[in-house]
Amino acid sequence: MVGGALQLSGLVVGGLGIVGTFAVTAMPQWRVSAFIEHNIIVFETIWEGLWMHCIRQVNIRMQCKAYDSVLALSADLQASQGLMCAGSALSLLALVLAAIGMRCTRCPKSPWQAKGYILLAAGLLFILSGLVELVPICWVANSIISDFYNPVINVAQKRELGEALYLGWVASFCLVAAGATFCCSSCCAEHPRRHRYSSPTHHSPQQHSSTESSYSKSQYV
Repeated sequence: MVGGALQLSGLVVGGLGIVGTFAVTAMPQWRVSAFIEHNIIVFETIWEGLWMHCIRQVNIRMQCKAYDSVLALSADLQASQGLMCAGSALSLLALVLAAIGMRCTRCPKSPWQAKGYILLAAGLLFILSGLVELVPICWVANSIISDFYNPVINVAQKRELGEALYLGWVASFCLVAAGATFCCSSCCAEHPRRHRYSSPTHHSPQQHSSTESSYSKSQYV
């Protein structure tokens, strides 16, 4: 009972991490425009993501445009595109394996030991996907902070940490937590004991009468 609740909680936390991972990959709020010095009046807001950049001006709706060339991007954004796609694929595969290896899933051809191995693989994939997602987020955050405190860079080109980075940290933590939960569930799971009862032997009345007749004949002899 406890193992099933632990697996269900890991599946829920892993599902939240996967939803957050896909959201972070698609969100344009990785780099946002920094309002520093004495700029009180804000005329436009700039968002820069992995796949597009958006500009929102005063009293004008937001306009987004995909990047014309991937090679023209910075090294951290190019690496982040591949790493976030890899993390999304690994987390989705881990969710499928976790759903197959859960105790409530009925697979008549797979024994409980195989389910434990499947849960262990799912847990390791969850942890790996969380770490893969954590690398580009920390990389982009480090580049934003270093450029912000660099006096050589112009004020208009400086950026701040966007909402996607904070959501990415939470999503990677959920994936790692789900992976640890499934690893503990696979190691500490109690295999159901299978008791085998021998069915009692039933003697037919014909066999009983034959044994009695043979016993009576042996007495007369």
